[in-house]
Amino acid sequence: MASFAYSAINAQGAELSGEISAADLNAAREMLRVKGLLAQTIKELSDGSGIGSTTIGGKKVKPKSLQIFSRQFATMIEAGLNVVSALVILEEQTDDQALGTVIYELRKDVEGGLLLSEAMARHPKVFSRLYISMVEAGEAAGILDIVLDRVAFQIEKQEAIRRRVKSAMVYPTMVLIFATLVLIGMLMFLVPVFVKIFASLNGQLPTLTAYVVSVSNLLRSKPYLILLIPFGIWAFFRWKKTENGRKRWDTIKLKIPMRIGDTVLKITMARFSRTLSTLVAAGVDIIKALEITGQTAGNWVIEDALAGVRARVHEGVPIAQPLLENEIFPPMVAQMVKIGEETGELEKMLSKIADFYEDEVEASVQSLTSIVEPIMMIGVGIMVGIIIISMYMPMFKMLTLVK
Repeated sequence: MASFAYSAINAQGAELSGEISAADLNAAREMLRVKGLLAQTIKELSDGSGIGSTTIGGKKVKPKSLQIFSRQFATMIEAGLNVVSALVILEEQTDDQALGTVIYELRKDVEGGLLLSEAMARHPKVFSRLYISMVEAGEAAGILDIVLDRVAFQIEKQEAIRRRVKSAMVYPTMVLIFATLVLIGMLMFLVPVFVKIFASLNGQLPTLTAYVVSVSNLLRSKPYLILLIPFGIWAFFRWKKTENGRKRWDTIKLKIPMRIGDTVLKITMARFSRTLSTLVAAGVDIIKALEITGQTAGNWVIEDALAGVRARVHEGVPIAQPLLENEIFPPMVAQMVKIGEETGELEKMLSKIADFYEDEVEASVQSLTSIVEPIMMIGVGIMVGIIIISMYMPMFKMLTLVK
């Protein structure tokens, strides 16, 4: 969703101006037409316009804060409060400054005549398309409280998976950083001490020692080469954000050995199933639900596959058939979806798939952690051991050189 500034003429001939969020320029023009406005000028706002910004004083809206907001909002709507009254209370009691500012803007927009979903669409960096579409469906069906509660549940599940993955990555990352610093320290400061001893003995160094000394001399003469490490990391993440980089990296991730690719697929399947289940339960049209699910899948391969599924479903084919035909989807997913379609309980079956894969993700992450930890330790030992051995190999010749 992008933000557009517009000037338009209403049915009474009065000129109005404001801002609107839409997928593109044509969609913005159509939204104005639906509202009975004739667009005069429409201009896309840059990211610096402040529309949809999640940062207030350097702070971002936390997923946990958004989850609490959604849950409390649902409770208040269920209790009979109108949207404006609920937003006033939520604005006063939230501890998240950035979210408080967003709620304030939501309240102003709703008081100004916008629907809640339209007001949320003005903050695309805070409220995802999934969130906005569900609120829109909830408003249309009169079940806003139920939808908001489902959104909170969705956020909770996604954050649970993200926390598991992050916690599993902390230890290997710290070990890798420590090992890299130790390796650089030894090459920069320890190896030169031994080099002076070897030089005074005028002996020929073993091949392994000669290689290590060459690397040490290179780093000492050109220390700026060390910066290639953080630069390489930065370049990698920058490349990942490009369209071509995202496609290639998402494809590579699914093929990484040692169960890593399998775990990535399980995470994606859990997200796909949970998102589609949530959208179907909210009453979102299945074509639109598949489109949103693809965009929020978190992996280009799945996104591309779901685009094909959506096209087939649009032709009248059941969802399960293109899932069965695409090898990226595990057979269990397709079979469960098929049962759900045949019994009219697609939402329940998708929810069961999501529960299954979320449990599988937890087991896989624990298994990966138990595998990665010893591998990392062995790797650190090999790196340090190579340098130590290369330094002590000439010592075995020391007595001969002295004689």
